[in-house]
Amino acid sequence: MNPLQTLLCATLVGVASFPASAGKNVSGGSPSASRAAAVDGDRFIVRFRDRSTDPRQALNGIGGTFGERLEHLRGMSGGAHVVRLGRRVMRDEAQRVAGLLRRDARIAAIEPDAWMQPMAVPNDTMYGLQWHYHEPQGGINLPTAWDVTVGASGATVAVIDTGVAPHADLSGRLATGYDFIRNVVGGTDPGDYGCEGASSSWHGTHVAGIVGASSNNGVGVAGSNWVSKILPVRVLGRCGGFTSDIIDGLRWAAGMAVAGAPANPTPARVANLSLGGDGACSGAFQSAINDVTARGMVVVVAAGNAGSDVGNAQPANCSGVVAVAATTRSGGRAAYSNHGSRVTLSAPGGGGGDGVLSTVNTGSTTPAADGYAWFQGTSMAAPHVTGVVSLLLSVDPTLTPAQVAQRLQQSARPFPGGTGADCTVGVCGAGILDAGAALAGLLGAPPPPAPAPPPPGAGWTKLADEGQGFAVNGTQTVRYGSEPHWVTRQVENSGNCTNAFFGADPIYGTPKRCEGAGGTAQPPVSGWAQVAWEGETFFVNGTQTVRYGSGSSWVTRSVSGAAACSNELFGGDPVYGIVKQCETAAATSTARR
Repeated sequence: MNPLQTLLCATLVGVASFPASAGKNVSGGSPSASRAAAVDGDRFIVRFRDRSTDPRQALNGIGGTFGERLEHLRGMSGGAHVVRLGRRVMRDEAQRVAGLLRRDARIAAIEPDAWMQPMAVPNDTMYGLQWHYHEPQGGINLPTAWDVTVGASGATVAVIDTGVAPHADLSGRLATGYDFIRNVVGGTDPGDYGCEGASSSWHGTHVAGIVGASSNNGVGVAGSNWVSKILPVRVLGRCGGFTSDIIDGLRWAAGMAVAGAPANPTPARVANLSLGGDGACSGAFQSAINDVTARGMVVVVAAGNAGSDVGNAQPANCSGVVAVAATTRSGGRAAYSNHGSRVTLSAPGGGGGDGVLSTVNTGSTTPAADGYAWFQGTSMAAPHVTGVVSLLLSVDPTLTPAQVAQRLQQSARPFPGGTGADCTVGVCGAGILDAGAALAGLLGAPPPPAPAPPPPGAGWTKLADEGQGFAVNGTQTVRYGSEPHWVTRQVENSGNCTNAFFGADPIYGTPKRCEGAGGTAQPPVSGWAQVAWEGETFFVNGTQTVRYGSGSSWVTRSVSGAAACSNELFGGDPVYGIVKQCETAAATSTARR
């Protein structure tokens, strides 16, 4: 297996030692595409059907069956495991090995542990050089947003990256993070030098400065958010990092338990991932994103620097993320930026001789003196969006990830023309990030209106608790939430009482329920009968409602005749890391096959 290919998502344009300004131009420090094509690997992410399985014993048996040596390295968040193959293989061979091992009935899911890489008016003395904040053509209109808020202590921002080096312009801005490479508390960047002879990038330090450098302090640069804490989570080291570490870092940042790591005392509401690799969104990555967005975390991801369609760049192509492309000082599309229908919106990443100015360290290997540098890349575009998201959540912490994404898109500034590389909607997203417009009207906004009353003479009937499936007669109006916050949609025959089904979380942190309008809505189906375990085939008489999942997490669909109890049939994994089952709502006979 080789590292997933992508150009480094930040290119160094100029560097300056603290507190001087512009410096010399140097070439970008990215691992080359040829290196990415040639490097092999030996790690996989494995999930067993039975969560109580002894992984070492099972791997010994599976390895013996298929003639491979399999070593258990560690458990992961979500019930998965990191496994090492007894030999190094190229990417295509890794996929073949995964397909072979997947035949064993004990394995529910397996994928290569893919390698990811970095995607490469206050009184601060260098603020005037930060065109990306305030210039009308290519900037994001931050001064107008700062008239509304400069941040709040409750909107912690996670920077999931190379770690953050100590810096005077980040003094007092950092929460206690964690290093998932060395497995130690802190999240400090010790330097990532040595990748093809390159110096340390200080990538995470640059990203952190865009999000929240100390501002209005008369020194250096300004950050997008002046108050909220930055949570440094180190998952990238020399040449990049493993998907498994990034996934654990993301869940830990959201406040979820991760084996071997201490509890996170300051869970983040928004995470910045200026990193990525090529290929479709992996199942393990998508599951982690589902988990954290269900907890209210907004996940902002750099679109990537390959100059190609973002549909081939993970995790920017995963569902539920805010994928950010890069624009130049003129507002045109940066030549390096990925693009396509999966891009949410664009933000300044620089281009030509104009970069994004932020904090770095001057050390070529380990940390030395504070410095500032101009970088280019979607890595720089993403933290502009992350910073603005943290301002939105500072004003209204009840906003859901879906509501945040919608507000960013609806308030985005139209792309300018005449740039020589004009962007359009559908290529670069909804427009260019406009912080002032995104915040406009949010402060002091009236509470959401009460839900529309049910039809005359009818009341709301409870159908299901959050996470359950439900059935209705024909097409019914169903609401989802808890008093007094609801979202409503029309449902035909059956649905799922989940954020995903209704497209929003109407009241974060509160157990929700589904209710039907009118007396013909059916109450929760009782007497579900199991017909198969995950991976088995079952048969139903005629067409029946079948649910798939475990505990309180289910997805539901109509099934006719023979079918497989699988993620593929039901269009998703309702509860990652747990062996699932299929159950029918009707009492008619069914059979396993």
